[in-house]
Amino acid sequence: MMIELSGVEVMLTGARSLALGPLDLAVESGEYVVVVGRSGSGKTTLLRTIAGLVRPVRGRVVLEGQVASDGARIRIPPEDRGIGFLFQGGGLWPHLSVARTLDFVLARRKVSRDDRVRKTGELVEWAELRGLESRLPGTLSGGECQRLALARALATDPRILLLDEPLGALDAELRTALVAKLATLRDRSDRATLHVTHDPGEVAHLATRTIRLEQGRLVAAPATKADVGS
Repeated sequence: MMIELSGVEVMLTGARSLALGPLDLAVESGEYVVVVGRSGSGKTTLLRTIAGLVRPVRGRVVLEGQVASDGARIRIPPEDRGIGFLFQGGGLWPHLSVARTLDFVLARRKVSRDDRVRKTGELVEWAELRGLESRLPGTLSGGECQRLALARALATDPRILLLDEPLGALDAELRTALVAKLATLRDRSDRATLHVTHDPGEVAHLATRTIRLEQGRLVAAPATKADVGS
């Protein structure tokens, strides 16, 4: 099992009630789980809890068989969890060019210089950013920024990939193109992916399983496209 959450409860600073949980969830290798639910239902909190960016108050988070969080105790810090995370809105570093963004992530993982050059080139090619290596995010289009953000999340070949509304800001044509890229990644990898979205098309084309959150708790998966988009 790649991801296991057991009795996880999260209370955000200043909140009077739980933002998440009690929640049990298991995600296997190769699964592409799409997470749906209304705004404020806890979808982003779920991803951030798995990534170690939010500390539970109770429960256990186990990643690839290792206890990452046990109650409020963080046993594996975020930077050591080997997770690829595409934040809502991309979260690109405005002062780093396309090539330097990818090189920085690889360098943090102690990848050798020669391998960083090779891997950066492969990612640039995959993201269709050839010729834009020296450009800063502020000079890229929305689609280019999202492709760069996805390439950054994939740079270290993570076994767990967390995507927080990765296509939400894109027009229909760009969204279709990136959905196709994500589908190819799903089919060619055994990583575990959690993908937050409000878009029924993403659910239809990507999900091997769909889960729904309401007020921080898992409920039955949506039965209709209208349920997904609510």
